[in-house]
Order: sequence, then C-alpha cells, then structure tokens
Amino acid sequence: MDYQAAFNIAIMVAGFFGGWTLKRIHVSIDRLDKDVRNLPNFYLQKDDYRQDLHRIEAMLNKIFERLDDKQDKA
Repeated sequence: MDYQAAFNIAIMVAGFFGGWTLKRIHVSIDRLDKDVRNLPNFYLQKDDYRQDLHRIEAMLNKIFERLDDKQDKA
C-alpha cells in the first residue's frame, strides 16, 4: 500500500469520527433544547408561587390576629 492510499484511509477514518462526533453533539443540543423548553411544564412558575405565598401570608395574619385577641394573654 502506498502512502497516498494510507493517507486517504486516515483522512476517511478521521472524517467519519469527526462527522459522528458532530452528529452526537447536534443530537445532544437538540435534546437539551427540548428539555429546556419543557421546563415550565415541570416546575413551579413564579406567578403560581406568588399566589400561594399570598394565601399563606393571609392565613398567618389571621392566626396572629386571633392570638393577639386572646383574653388569657399575659
């Protein structure tokens, strides 16, 4: 086998593995992009958190008002 054929085979093998690596990177980026776009469906959104926090604060305020109005308080 002459040097030109060995060089062509080496370039072909390097090209194959380079292309395969780039394809894997592309697939991984696409999968990551899909996961990032689905994040709002899996995690709590800010507005929902704020609404729940306001409800909890209102409940705590009612509890504290009842405790302040107790007669047996020293």
